[in-house]
Amino acid sequence: MRWDLFCRVVDNHGDVGFAWRLAGDLASRGERVRFWIDDASSLVWLAPRGVPGVDVGRWDEAAFARPVADVVVETFGCGLPDAVAATMAAQSRPPVWIDIEYLSAETYVERSHGLPSPQQLGSGAGLTRWFFYPGYGAGTGGLLRDPSPTAPTFPDRDPRWLTATGIGSTDVDMAARRVSLFCYDAVRLEDLLDTLAVKPTLLLATAGLAARQVQRALGPGMGRGQLRAVMLPLLEQVAYDEMLRACDINFVRGEDSWVQAQHAGVPFVWQIYPQAEGAHVVKLQAYLDRFLQAAPPSVDAEVRRVFEAWNGLAPWAGLPATGPWSAHCAAWRDRLALQSDLTTQLLQFAAARMLK
Repeated sequence: MRWDLFCRVVDNHGDVGFAWRLAGDLASRGERVRFWIDDASSLVWLAPRGVPGVDVGRWDEAAFARPVADVVVETFGCGLPDAVAATMAAQSRPPVWIDIEYLSAETYVERSHGLPSPQQLGSGAGLTRWFFYPGYGAGTGGLLRDPSPTAPTFPDRDPRWLTATGIGSTDVDMAARRVSLFCYDAVRLEDLLDTLAVKPTLLLATAGLAARQVQRALGPGMGRGQLRAVMLPLLEQVAYDEMLRACDINFVRGEDSWVQAQHAGVPFVWQIYPQAEGAHVVKLQAYLDRFLQAAPPSVDAEVRRVFEAWNGLAPWAGLPATGPWSAHCAAWRDRLALQSDLTTQLLQFAAARMLK
């Protein structure tokens, strides 16, 4: 099928990260994808070589593209250019219009996934917009997994990733615990650094806000106790995915890195994007309830505590015991692998509505 996929870059990289990953996954399965984005600057480092089968276009040029695709996807409720919606509405057989929403473990996802939204007003009046919700339950759209073309090339926790990226040549301890950090403003950063400093640890701080915070905290020496930090360059998507699997603990944020950390199967801590009136707290707790449902009580308590502390909701009390935490994350990854992935479900969802 032909796909027009729309993405707006808001204030972080999660939206374009997810959308680009989806576009590449569709193309790897033989679909034809046009990727419309309002700010493509991040693709220079996120995907410098592009992906075969994906054509990138500017958002404001989408109205002039012909023909309109079989399936039109907006990511995270980003909307469509008015002229595109008008062109869709004028067709005798309009394309399938799908809005892929944010991931959540809350119960409303099962109720909302797959619902139609008839458009009564605006340039798309007369069309039907379908809600597609990623999720963890059987009644959701599943999670985006990443097969070829961007699947990691190194086995889990393989230190060769450090050498391949040049980090291993900077006189680091290749046997040290490896921790990656991708975060928003981190209110518990000093606590984390103190905890990491008690044993040999290499902290990999991602470019941008995470790196700036670590640099301020550690100073020019970039060390504390047995902790040494390295400032990473901007990583393309495949390299970031490889890093997640090469580390012993990953601190992630938002959506795309959070999902990929779960697929990596190693211990991780998620920083959720703060929302007004504490809506993010409900979302965090819903996820923890699902994620820890099969965990032993001790693992439940320790992991829940560190997630809450990292999000500023509880006092810091250190990191969970590594062995049980690792075992639980590996088991969670294996359970997720049994679920039909998002791209497979999206293809089936679109094809079924094309037949109606």
